Amino acid sequence: MTAHPSSRLGAAQNVALTTTSAASTAFSSQTYRVLLVATAACNIRIGDGTPTAVTTDTLLPANFPMPFTCTPGQKVAGVTASTATLSVTEMS
Repeated sequence: MTAHPSSRLGAAQNVALTTTSAASTAFSSQTYRVLLVATAACNIRIGDGTPTAVTTDTLLPANFPMPFTCTPGQKVAGVTASTATLSVTEMS
């Protein structure tokens, strides 16, 4: 049995999602992973500056936490077909 790696939880924020892309604040200088979970299925994009998510970006299923690799200072953006909340937790 292989153990799953774990990470320390850091700063957390919620991003209100609608049919228009919305972005988080920039990740801290020591953040290389983020844990994302949304209250409804949405499409996400992680990038530099202020990314704009579109409906062809990576699908994040509803209520299914998923870790993603990122670079310090990046942001995550999300868009959905209805209203939802995207929970973003920095991990180190």
